[in-house]
Amino acid sequence: MGCKNSQNLVQKICELYDEISRLEDLKPSKDVNMLFTQLVHTCIPPNPIDVSKLCSKIQDMRSNLIRLCGEAEGLLESHYSNILGSLPDPLQNLSLFPYFNNYLKLSLLEFDLLSRHCGVAPPRRLAFVGSGPLPLSSIVLATCHLTATDFHNYDIDPAASSMAARLVGSDPGLARRMFFHTADIMGVTCEFKDYDVVFLAALVGMDKEEKGRAIDHLAKYMAPGSVLVVRSAHGARAFLYPVVEPRDLRGFEVLTVYHPTDDVVNSVIVARKMSLPVFNSYDQGAAGSAVVLPTKCSCAEIHAFNPLNKLSMIEEFSLDQEQLS
Repeated sequence: MGCKNSQNLVQKICELYDEISRLEDLKPSKDVNMLFTQLVHTCIPPNPIDVSKLCSKIQDMRSNLIRLCGEAEGLLESHYSNILGSLPDPLQNLSLFPYFNNYLKLSLLEFDLLSRHCGVAPPRRLAFVGSGPLPLSSIVLATCHLTATDFHNYDIDPAASSMAARLVGSDPGLARRMFFHTADIMGVTCEFKDYDVVFLAALVGMDKEEKGRAIDHLAKYMAPGSVLVVRSAHGARAFLYPVVEPRDLRGFEVLTVYHPTDDVVNSVIVARKMSLPVFNSYDQGAAGSAVVLPTKCSCAEIHAFNPLNKLSMIEEFSLDQEQLS
């Protein structure tokens, strides 16, 4: 039965991929919104499928689909960032974004995991890599959960950084703690030593090799003892986002791997930078073989996240929005 369900799932995703591939562009529209909504609803229900075991043809389709999802997500965020930026009080209207509630739940989950593993003291400085034109994760975390933390947001696209800075600039208090940098993180080095926590967005590194290089770069330059939060995907949700496995976090001690089963799409991995010499596993050693770093794993696999017991925090954030100016 499970095999049959997985076959039906893959067939449905292939059909949606074919339709999405025929779209003239991926800017928000009735057809684009409908197809991607169908795709998300298809991939959300828990499914034991292991995408790494699929045939090469389906693997190629999945890689192309993830890139299409990434492009569509970027265009959707830019569209709503421009809409919000045209309003007198952008941060009071974040709920206009159709997936805003998902960001509330995901940020609550990530804050909860950080609190468990980082002690009672909140991070002084936090970096978010891949913040995009609509930095909802940083805004929610900074406004609701980490109210004394400085946020440094990195994106490779100058237009994305500019749109994000415009939104945050509407709130002087938040703008004093929120900074935006246009940079390819592979060129950012010693700055990472200044951050207590680094978030790596799901779409930074669109395939395993790119993601691996980004993680190894962070392992090389993050301070020992600092914390890395990586967004991943599990089961059928791996057709929407790249997968990061604990073994991919060379140079880190993996603390928690969390697979939500509600409408929060992304899995979350929390890891601590180990006090070891770090080399890039994608560089070649003296003898021509790849250098692979050790990974320490003391993680707890958690398969469900129920935000209902913390709805008061979400409601508090919604109320706070009304007071933002």
